[in-house]
Amino acid sequence: MRVLVADDQPGIRKRICLTLASIIALEVCEEAADGQEAVEKAEESNPDLIILDVTMPVMNGLDAARKIRGFSPKTPILILTMHKSRQLMEEARKIGVRGYVVKAEAGQSLSSAVSAVMQSQTFFPTEF
Repeated sequence: MRVLVADDQPGIRKRICLTLASIIALEVCEEAADGQEAVEKAEESNPDLIILDVTMPVMNGLDAARKIRGFSPKTPILILTMHKSRQLMEEARKIGVRGYVVKAEAGQSLSSAVSAVMQSQTFFPTEF
């Protein structure tokens, strides 16, 4: 499984990649520092999973997800964000994002979220 990770903070991207590397059969194929770059790399590399931050320069993660849905409607997208917001989560769900993980809880739930979305399931917190 090839993964695209988009986050504007290099340290966060590195931690996400290290976490993903510990999950068997996942390979980070691309990294992006903003939403526009994520869209371009998603179109070029056709990853099996896309992980997007919400707050990024040039284009935010939700707008990037909308654009990606236009040319790759079946690629699973997971939002990984610092925003613990039901409104953002519901907007992501309407776009067709399959999962939403708050960064503060990523250590406990990122692996489960990735597994769920890769099995065509969803992963959304039930409480905020």
